[in-house]
Amino acid sequence: MAKTLKIAIIGCGGIANNKHLPSLSKQKAAELVAFCDIIEERAQEAAEKYGVEGAKVYSDYKKLLADGGIDVVHVCTPNDSHSVITVAALEADCHVLCEKPMAKTAAQAREMLEAAKRTGKKLSIAYQNRFRDDSQYLKQMCQNGDLGDIYYARAIALRRRAVPTWGVFLDEEKQGGGPLIDIGTHALDLTLWLMDNYKPRSVTGSVFHKLGKRENAANAWGPWDTEQFKVEDSAFGFITMENGATISLESSWALNVAEFGEAKTLLCGTEAGADMKDGLRINGERYSRLYETNIDLAAGGVAFYSGEAETDADREARLWLEAVLEDKEPLVKPEQALVVTEILEAIYESARTGRTVYFDGSNN
Repeated sequence: MAKTLKIAIIGCGGIANNKHLPSLSKQKAAELVAFCDIIEERAQEAAEKYGVEGAKVYSDYKKLLADGGIDVVHVCTPNDSHSVITVAALEADCHVLCEKPMAKTAAQAREMLEAAKRTGKKLSIAYQNRFRDDSQYLKQMCQNGDLGDIYYARAIALRRRAVPTWGVFLDEEKQGGGPLIDIGTHALDLTLWLMDNYKPRSVTGSVFHKLGKRENAANAWGPWDTEQFKVEDSAFGFITMENGATISLESSWALNVAEFGEAKTLLCGTEAGADMKDGLRINGERYSRLYETNIDLAAGGVAFYSGEAETDADREARLWLEAVLEDKEPLVKPEQALVVTEILEAIYESARTGRTVYFDGSNN
């Protein structure tokens, strides 16, 4: 069995440079051998900083795949190209880790899943919030039944004023939407995974374009271009699952809210509840009294021999490469990511039509 994997990065923008490349460069199993971006200078810069000696640089992903010699591809491009590049990479005999969301549309996501099954190659989606310490701990509690039957949840991705002003985030054609498909997707994935519930029955959604056209608005990354702001600034969904459980999904880049948080969840079960408001808090009833417990996640944390803590992005990279090398299922399964995309699409459709979307095909 190979001990290292030859990896190609397609899309050398912000998410590649801020997450994928720093984390992969720490993995002994990773050899970063090829870099591709439509702006070739960006690929060249990434190759010089992170690549092995002789790393190749491309401006066309098709040429990269045609040259062969790649084991794993990381797709870090805008949402509208996730599917076509992933399918091509799978068919070129490569395993693929694709950035979230799985695709711009559910139909494109299904094409990716079908390609993975057809080729027998591994496909995973980069939902790194599953790899956080609090997420991992809470998942163990859920699997152990400590919360009981989880029948209500809030998936939270709210910013007061933090609209991304770079790249194509404000471009509906490239991205498929705004905060719902950008950060709401993280909160929904985390919630569904913790609940281990992937069978939606109906979705009702609301989408708002209320603050995006405000000139010179306060913003963490400076004023946004109102002419370029083509996506929603807030979106909300109410999801009912087949077993009756309900999920409220809240997402916004700009909302007049004093309490906000990103990629957080609140779970309510028959035995206990949990939330990520300030760290990880568990609440319940014991001996006829109510209790709250804050989990100390610093104790017993994972650390490398150097003493540096393993970040969620590092853990994501390590476990993904281990899944490929050891022929195991990745933590984020494409079937799960497909359901996330289907629900996001249903929220947009419900908001557009003013009707509830039913997953059995009826729209009564």
